Amino acid sequence: MKSKRPLKPALVYAVDLLARQDYSENRLREKLTAKGYEDEEIEAAVLRLQEKHYLNDEESCGRRFRYLYTESSYSVRQICVKLMERGYASRLVKSCIPEDREEVSQREYTAALRVLESKYRRSQDKQKLLAAMFRRGFPSSSVYQAVNDFLTDDEEEY
Repeated sequence: MKSKRPLKPALVYAVDLLARQDYSENRLREKLTAKGYEDEEIEAAVLRLQEKHYLNDEESCGRRFRYLYTESSYSVRQICVKLMERGYASRLVKSCIPEDREEVSQREYTAALRVLESKYRRSQDKQKLLAAMFRRGFPSSSVYQAVNDFLTDDEEEY
């Protein structure tokens, strides 16, 4: 059985994909390979996209990290895992983490508290809340502070 050749050239198909969302170079290569393009055609398409600045892992990873960091309730650890699952290199993802430890710590606390307030009831067992937050990848200092503040707020409401 002959392998079916895609109708569009790899470059056109890649541009169509990138028009819808950012892809890492690795993920774009995977998509093109799965579609049935030859390695040489994929390589030529990737080089052309990089040349035209349509494909830049540093920019797209940084942009995606900043969005998730400011707009989501994910822990920094969860954000890193998500980006690495999307094909970005670990080194590149970790370089996006802000260097200001105090800022990151405050952000983690705020995100953890936001998760607690949106997904859990204050009547739940403290140990279960702690475990849930640890599973989400939040650092221990943020978890303990957020859970204690979350449960303390409940007591003050009465």
